[in-house]
Amino acid sequence: MVRLGVIGIGNVGQLHVGNLQSGKAGDCKLAAVADVDPSRLAPFRGIPVFADARSLVRSGKVDAVIVSTPHYSHTPIAIEALKAGLHVLVEKPLAVHKADAEKMIAAHTNKKLVFALMLQMRTDPFFLRIKRLIDEGELGEIQRTQWTITDWFRTEAYYASSGWRATWEGEGGGILVNQCPHNLDLFQWICGMPVRVQAHCFFGKYHNIEVEDEVTAFVEYANGATGVLITTTGEAPGTNRLEIAGDRGKVVYENNKITFIRNEIPANVFRRTSKGLWDTPSTWAIDIPAGNHGEQHMGILKNFVKAILEGEPLIAPAEEGIRQVELANAMLYSAWTGKTADLPLDGRAYERLLKRRIAESRSRKAPRKKVVRVENPDMSKSFR
Repeated sequence: MVRLGVIGIGNVGQLHVGNLQSGKAGDCKLAAVADVDPSRLAPFRGIPVFADARSLVRSGKVDAVIVSTPHYSHTPIAIEALKAGLHVLVEKPLAVHKADAEKMIAAHTNKKLVFALMLQMRTDPFFLRIKRLIDEGELGEIQRTQWTITDWFRTEAYYASSGWRATWEGEGGGILVNQCPHNLDLFQWICGMPVRVQAHCFFGKYHNIEVEDEVTAFVEYANGATGVLITTTGEAPGTNRLEIAGDRGKVVYENNKITFIRNEIPANVFRRTSKGLWDTPSTWAIDIPAGNHGEQHMGILKNFVKAILEGEPLIAPAEEGIRQVELANAMLYSAWTGKTADLPLDGRAYERLLKRRIAESRSRKAPRKKVVRVENPDMSKSFR
């Protein structure tokens, strides 16, 4: 039996508490909770409650923790928990910037401790099937990638729901560090990490915020393939379309449907051998069923528990989370400098630019924005 503590009982923290209390997460139980807001601890009866993360970590009441606090605190809390000999599951993003992510990974010296990241979209059968197509070579060498993910629409009420949201000092970014970490992770998990990134980011274009709420990024891969990512929280109705073109065909994911359009003759062979001036390879289309979207958060939680008790391989090792962080950082770095960002990114250089943004932040100079608390929000509406 794994005794689990949840640190941070905000919106997503409440989701994790509910999953633990459901009894469906495996051989584990909710053993303690911690939050700096006493009102969030009031509903809990029969388990220890703590006013801060350190007290819970040092209490001896838990074997593992789920860290679901604001982004910057992921790093110190996870490091302290690992040093205390606890297994750790961190909410996305792993960290705000690459330098902090590196510190977390370096702190994971005891490999008997399970260190995982809540990248629940890796459990989604749609993306698992797309990844399998590519991993097994069905698309051949990738030539182009494109993900238009503009259905992350958010209202002003959303940004006003917490004082730390949508500021450089409190959240460390906008859509790239809050909504899109899952898409950035899947993008690199499925298609591989690019070697160069050029991005245009728009800050507070649709909302009264200082961070990015619209991004268009161009990426280049080592083999010469190119890709585009387009995302925003200001567009409605939005689009969620992933398209990956390879030598042997193209796969498209949109409207909960996967279509694989297969070339009968690989494009690079047809280009060299066809005698026709306007000929194109013959194709056939296959609809690939995936059913539903899988267990998502519960799937990652079950896997975390089984990894602790049975040594089951992790779906989302925390060490892999640095790739998504690096992609987000590279896009902001490119936008701030007006230059192409080469990967691997200099994490310290990015951290310096971020600190400059924090120092110049209007949120530091203006009166603190009024926080509008929404009771029992439906978190399911926030997922794509």
